[in-house]
Amino acid sequence: MRRLLRPIFHNWPLKLGALAFATLLYVGLVLSSSAKLFDGSVPIEATGVTSRVTILSDLGAVRQIRYFAPEDLGLRLDSSSFRATVDLSSVSPTGGHSTVAVVVTAVDPRIQVLDYEPRQISVQLDAVITRSIPVHAVLGPIPSGLDVGEPMLSETSVQVTGAASIVNRVSEAQARVTVDASGIDINRVVDLEPVDSAGEPLSPVDLAPATVRVRLPIFTNRQTRSLPVRPTVAGTPAVGFEIASVTVDPLVVSVEGDVDSLAPLEFADTAPVTLTGASSDVVLDVPLELPDGVQAPGIATVHVTITLRPVTATRTFSAGLIVTGTRADRAYSLSTDRILVTIGGPVADLDRLSGSTLAFTIDVSGLDPGVHEVAVTANLQTGLTLVGASPDHVTVTIAASAGSSPSPSP
Repeated sequence: MRRLLRPIFHNWPLKLGALAFATLLYVGLVLSSSAKLFDGSVPIEATGVTSRVTILSDLGAVRQIRYFAPEDLGLRLDSSSFRATVDLSSVSPTGGHSTVAVVVTAVDPRIQVLDYEPRQISVQLDAVITRSIPVHAVLGPIPSGLDVGEPMLSETSVQVTGAASIVNRVSEAQARVTVDASGIDINRVVDLEPVDSAGEPLSPVDLAPATVRVRLPIFTNRQTRSLPVRPTVAGTPAVGFEIASVTVDPLVVSVEGDVDSLAPLEFADTAPVTLTGASSDVVLDVPLELPDGVQAPGIATVHVTITLRPVTATRTFSAGLIVTGTRADRAYSLSTDRILVTIGGPVADLDRLSGSTLAFTIDVSGLDPGVHEVAVTANLQTGLTLVGASPDHVTVTIAASAGSSPSPSP
């Protein structure tokens, strides 16, 4: 029996592999003979990309998808029937090109994808960065008979965000302004455009903010005047504080404008400096607020210093007296046990005082028996002073206690 079976099982792994290979060829032949072709376009999607990475290259689309579907499926296929993806999680975002495999799957699991084009694509990834760039106004041709002042921008710098290879080439953001022949001052919101050092536009990048307000005085008869700077103060300090002084640097600025615009001006006012709730000095750099058609060339801001001080007042209280420096063998009597005191200082500190808790000192240390006029002394917190006391001296009578020995005569 073994001799009969030996030819059958001899080299059986090789025979089993040959059978599997033949089966595979047969299945492939059957599938290829019944394979269908989808000649539409399926956009390639990226996976594995974070918000800190951007794709510089066009991923393109997959075409000519060969697939097998059961005859009884009866589906009408379109681009949404397939999904084409590339996994970019392992691609380094350095701006260079990398080759990645394209994977195509059918949305319906009963459809088997056999082949498609392309099988690979070249991609270019870059890191997303943000940096600050200056903003400049670029003026168009100036009509004859007109003169323009210095452009004033609501933003002097903006943030540019995008691929590092592009963002690093951005030199500035330009606000392009057209000047017409009407002679009317320009005050409008203008779109910003990122450009390189040669003035060529760059894209795609994002600017924040993407617009800027441009004010441009237009002159027909430019004149110049010197005006004193007048700080504008808004609001009030915290309770208990008042303005001690307001200073500004520079004191005088040179402004320019048409004669009619300059004639009514006596001061160059600043933007409001808010003091609401302030309890310490306020020091700020603020812009000037000049009427339309007037500007101060070269002066972006002025330095304003507002010095505050506590509001001071006086209050009168009734205060008790405390005798210090007494001896056990002496008896002490005062001409009064309460006095009226006037205390000066910040209102907030005076509000915290209470006459019932105030006590002033009568120091009798070293005094012999007899009648003495002793000054009233006070130990007040910092910032408070004793303006006056009534009386400011108290009569103290000192007697030897009964049973005590008289002090020896010198």
